[in-house]
Amino acid sequence: MNGDHEAHPNSGDIKAPLLPSHRQIQRSPSSHFTLKTIFTPNNFYILLGPLLCAVICVCVKLDGQATSRNMLGVLAWVFAWWLTEAVPMPITSMAPLFLFPLFGISSADTVAHSYMDDVIALVLGSFILALAVEHYNIHKRLALNITILFCGEPMNPPLLLLGICGTTAFVSMWMHNVAAAVIMMPVATGILQNLPEVPLQSTLVRKYCKAVVLGVIYSAAVGGMSTLTGTGVNLILVGMWKTYFPEANPISFSTWFCFGFPLALVIFVALWAILCLFYCSRGSGPALSEYLDKANLKRELDMLGPMAFAEKMVLAVFGMLIALWMTRSITDDIPGWGALFNDRAGDGTASVSCDGNIVVHNSEHEAKGEKLMDWNKCKKLPWNIILLLGAGFAIADGVRTSGLADDLSKALDFLEAAPYLAIAPIVCLISAIITEFTSNNATTTLVLPLLIQIAKTMHVHPLLLMVPGAIGAQFSFLLPTGTPSNIVGFTTGHIEIQDMIKTGLPLKIAGIAAMAFLMPTLGAYVFGTDGDVQ
Repeated sequence: MNGDHEAHPNSGDIKAPLLPSHRQIQRSPSSHFTLKTIFTPNNFYILLGPLLCAVICVCVKLDGQATSRNMLGVLAWVFAWWLTEAVPMPITSMAPLFLFPLFGISSADTVAHSYMDDVIALVLGSFILALAVEHYNIHKRLALNITILFCGEPMNPPLLLLGICGTTAFVSMWMHNVAAAVIMMPVATGILQNLPEVPLQSTLVRKYCKAVVLGVIYSAAVGGMSTLTGTGVNLILVGMWKTYFPEANPISFSTWFCFGFPLALVIFVALWAILCLFYCSRGSGPALSEYLDKANLKRELDMLGPMAFAEKMVLAVFGMLIALWMTRSITDDIPGWGALFNDRAGDGTASVSCDGNIVVHNSEHEAKGEKLMDWNKCKKLPWNIILLLGAGFAIADGVRTSGLADDLSKALDFLEAAPYLAIAPIVCLISAIITEFTSNNATTTLVLPLLIQIAKTMHVHPLLLMVPGAIGAQFSFLLPTGTPSNIVGFTTGHIEIQDMIKTGLPLKIAGIAAMAFLMPTLGAYVFGTDGDVQ
């Protein structure tokens, strides 16, 4: 072999070097490092996080202890990476695991505990069931059945819109709102495919397509408000409540449902009315009936065939899980099944036990011995959301223990002078504004610890501020980047930013008004905000 010959690393020659030679490196155009390759926007954003942290730790002086300043620097680091997405979100979500011990905020063990508790188990169980629903096309069958029910004879566009939005909201109650939007958007756009292309009936068709897409993304958000499993924001609220007030009565699934469902129902009615007012003209019925009728929908439903045994089993397990969630803790006078276990069992216990049911049961009509769900089917679990929730809990605990909450709460001192009935709408408005520029979970993680400290200063029940703050963080209705659900709708091409602003602004106002009325009334009864924390 010629001494000057250099085998290619991928040539299959067993004597080829594993690493390229010096001359290969020199000849490779991609190996030339220039200022242009180094100073890219992404590299700048990567450095922005630690740079902000360093500036804060050196230059910022707070009244509290040094750890509060360090915690503020860590917050700037993590939120800079979250906002710019310079680093993948799951990696950023794990940053507290090394930043908190590094800056003396808390120990590694303490931080790690935030990433796995009953709330995380609740989310994991819910996602596995949601994957089972998606795997067996149960969501599509449910959507088509309800759509056929609401289609009407003759075709009634507002009624059909109500059916699509109602289906989406219902699905979003039992799985993450982003997952509900992802699942329901293909169903909605599939219905829209039956409509003629513009310019035929251009104005009416375009407006109705906008209504359907906007209805799906907003209904997913509104439906998710009604249950703990519908959105990560509600779970962050529950986790922070348990962290800050471990001796207080926990917020159970049924407790939240008693408040969240009426609130979501009011906002949902407002959403439907807004969509009908802006996008469903009087002449839209005759124009759309030729292309969108029950016959087409029934034909699509028939293509799915009869409901299989596996679908029935998944629905049965889902129903059992809902019943367990609703009855674990009922009232002080009527204990739920959790009392049988001395209240050691949580909502996550129910979720994981029901997952066990769908894993051990055979699917019968599938290959012999195949289970309803196995780990291969569960590999699509959204671990990024799990890690994001864990990061939210870790940050909330760090803000509390470092003393940063005491320092930052002074910026919201004006709430102390607000009338009692104005507290809920003001807090809700603040969160609703912040959430348009950052994620719902990030807004909740940042705002709730501050509201807890302010509540202590005002000598009012913390949930009087925490609940409006968490709900307001879910009112990200104006921009596509406000939440992944909005992006799902925006990528369909049916809506533009002005459509979201036109619909989202009155919807946001309606949501704040609903919170202003329900929190001091129904909220006082459900959460006991008229009394002290027990």
